[in-house]
Amino acid sequence: MILSCNHIDKAFGTKQILKDVSFHVEEREKTAIVGINGAGKSTLLKIIMNQLPADSGEVTLSRGASIGYLAQHEAVSGEHTIYEELLEVKKEIIEMEEKIRSLELDMKHQQGEELTATLDLYHRLSTEFENRNGYAYKSELIGVLKGLGFEESEFDKSVATLSGGQKTRVALGKLLLSKPDIILLDEPTNHLDMNSIAWLETYLLNYQGAVIIVAHDRYFLNKVVTKVVELDNGHATVFLGNYSDYATKKAMLRNAQLKAWMNQQQEIKHQEQVIARLKSFNREKSIKRAESREKMLDKIDRLEKPTELNSEIHLQLHPRVESGEDVLKVEHLSKAFDSQQLFSDLNFSVKRGEKVAIIGNNGTGKTTILKIINSVIKADAGSFTLGSKVHIGYYDQEHHVLHMEKTLFEEIADDYPTLTNTEIRNTLAAFLFTGDDVFKQIKDLSGGERGRVSLAKLMLSEANFLILDEPTNHLDIVSKEILEHALNQYTGTVLYVSHDRYFINQTASRILDLTGNTLVNYIGNYDYYLEKREELTRIYAPETSVSSVEQSTAAAIASSGKDEWQKRKEEQARERKRQNDLKKTEDQIQKLEARNQEIDDQMCLESVYTDVAKCMELNKEKTENANKLETLYEVWESLM
Repeated sequence: MILSCNHIDKAFGTKQILKDVSFHVEEREKTAIVGINGAGKSTLLKIIMNQLPADSGEVTLSRGASIGYLAQHEAVSGEHTIYEELLEVKKEIIEMEEKIRSLELDMKHQQGEELTATLDLYHRLSTEFENRNGYAYKSELIGVLKGLGFEESEFDKSVATLSGGQKTRVALGKLLLSKPDIILLDEPTNHLDMNSIAWLETYLLNYQGAVIIVAHDRYFLNKVVTKVVELDNGHATVFLGNYSDYATKKAMLRNAQLKAWMNQQQEIKHQEQVIARLKSFNREKSIKRAESREKMLDKIDRLEKPTELNSEIHLQLHPRVESGEDVLKVEHLSKAFDSQQLFSDLNFSVKRGEKVAIIGNNGTGKTTILKIINSVIKADAGSFTLGSKVHIGYYDQEHHVLHMEKTLFEEIADDYPTLTNTEIRNTLAAFLFTGDDVFKQIKDLSGGERGRVSLAKLMLSEANFLILDEPTNHLDIVSKEILEHALNQYTGTVLYVSHDRYFINQTASRILDLTGNTLVNYIGNYDYYLEKREELTRIYAPETSVSSVEQSTAAAIASSGKDEWQKRKEEQARERKRQNDLKKTEDQIQKLEARNQEIDDQMCLESVYTDVAKCMELNKEKTENANKLETLYEVWESLM
């Protein structure tokens, strides 16, 4: 065991965030902490890092173990280049290498005991240098940078000129290169594209230390973790397995809790009816019996109804009018910023009812395409045409469609002036904003809360063409599932950008991969894209260079889809084997039982029961058959 949390409590004011939270992490174990937004996940990580004091309880770290932490919005700063910033992590290695070179020069001029002492120090330093991967630290550093999505041409960029997301990636690279015994990662995939996420999955899977991850990316969690710690209403529950295992066990647990609650409610209702009936007799004995039952009822430890807060979000997307068959046509679209050409001569169309996902690496121009279609920015060349009766609803990942200075109530009221105060409050309540929450200013909301406001406005728009830019960013897993369900029920058309592979697989009917300055079309969901990616990219985007790092990350991405397919194949094979074994066992049982019946019939014959030797032979055979049958019955029961 490398880390343990014991009976952690934490409250902010009157709100209890963590209640008696206990769990432990073994060496090399990969653990996820999950829960809805506001459940206390980031708070728990800060308590583990001693950045925030717990009200009670303690965190114990194994003696001598090192720990590293990447906060949700952590970034680097300073005047270093990207490469120099990561090189800081290897400072001790570099100093050791310089010392070794210095000793080599010294030894040329030394003799006797002085040379012997220098040689001894040289060998010790050389061994340590090799053990700490000193001979390959530069290639390791370059591998991490490329894995996190930085091109070699960007290595000399100043950290000060980077975007917030790029600075976070640099901070993540520094943490990974420092190789602590236990890593804490808070939403590490937020600023990574698909290739980088797949690379990080592989890196963490092979990481020699322990890892604790807070993330909402279900594909990522499925691939990496072997234990899930769920925070729900302040309490922690530990589940062994990956996210899918957790979700299955959680559903079973919740169903069992719900069934127990319903049974108890039924029993309480029954007892109340009996008590009312006894009292209606209005006799001394019946009243005493009723009072006795009431006392028993009062002593019942009443169960709480199991609920999930965000499952109460009511998101229903209904277009006001139906659009024409042709919703969008994009022709010869091009866009560059300064000297960087994002894409050129893009051509695609979207038909009514399609759910189209645009995917691709960071910086390829996916969000730019959506902004051009929404007339937020202009294209350098080309055009787009909207079809008949098309009404757009736009969800912006940066929430520029929201007005930071307005309250939630004003945000809805100003955009939809025909709504009554009650209708506005009901709409906001459907997205978990009740009471005085509706008078909070947008600027004071968390990312997840702003996302819920944007979803509320999207629902009210009654648009028939939804354009969504990273709609699952900042949403917890329950909210993502609600959005997935709403989009799958939606009868309009959807065009969206997302890095959430699970979300894409659940909702997309078509995928456009923006690669090599062009779009490659895949008519299917994310699993289909994984299956056809290499083949179609080679045909339609042959100029796209695929480095060894990209090949490995592509393989890692594909493996997630192939793993699921392989699991299904293995499960089908196991089921076929079970059925075959079951039939063989039943045939053997029938054969032995039939033989025993023959023996019984023979034993009734005078020519047999008067022959002692024959009787003994048949009796021995029947005993052996009985033993075989006993074993076969056990096998049959297990197979059934």
